[in-house]
Amino acid sequence: MTAPAAPLVFVVDDDASVRKSLVRLTKAAGYEAEAFGSVGDFLARRPYDGPCCLVLDVRMPGLTGLDLQEALRAAGQRLSIVFITGYRDVPVSVKAMKGGAVDFLTKPVDERTLLGAIEQAVARTLADRRRQARLTEVQRRIATLTPREAAVFALVVTGMLNKQIGSELGIAEKTVKVHRARVMEKTRAGSLAELVRLSAEASVIAAGP
Repeated sequence: MTAPAAPLVFVVDDDASVRKSLVRLTKAAGYEAEAFGSVGDFLARRPYDGPCCLVLDVRMPGLTGLDLQEALRAAGQRLSIVFITGYRDVPVSVKAMKGGAVDFLTKPVDERTLLGAIEQAVARTLADRRRQARLTEVQRRIATLTPREAAVFALVVTGMLNKQIGSELGIAEKTVKVHRARVMEKTRAGSLAELVRLSAEASVIAAGP
């Protein structure tokens, strides 16, 4: 049986000595590592689906670390970020954290603190991707419903009885039962409670990030 790959830490910093030091540190801690000298170089890499995180310098020539954070968010890439910087800039750190960064550390970075932040970032990236995979699956199931089944679904999860749903939609109670059974089958819900949970998850999808 093949052992799972070690989490991959992406390092983006325009200082070659910093990149070399961070790669050495993360590899010594058991991670894989890839280093990039600019935001553009990192963006040219194919997106990675495995366990990973990004250690990102804030100030760089051209596109900055904050620019990359925004680009990843706009592209829907769920990659947790640990920012590092040689300048303590409170407004920038606040913006980075509001954008979802795991931590904002000042150079020279304490190794234990950085490795702790990396561990947290990898865990968050994995959790975000599991959540997104689940939402995508829920969306796929609900998309298989016909318009009538979707209407029945929307009313069933409010707690309405079949007779009430029939009256609301202008159809026979036995027809509601047929549609309800198909909704349960297509969504793979084993109970009304599970169907309600699926509806709540679908609402998250509709609301967006």
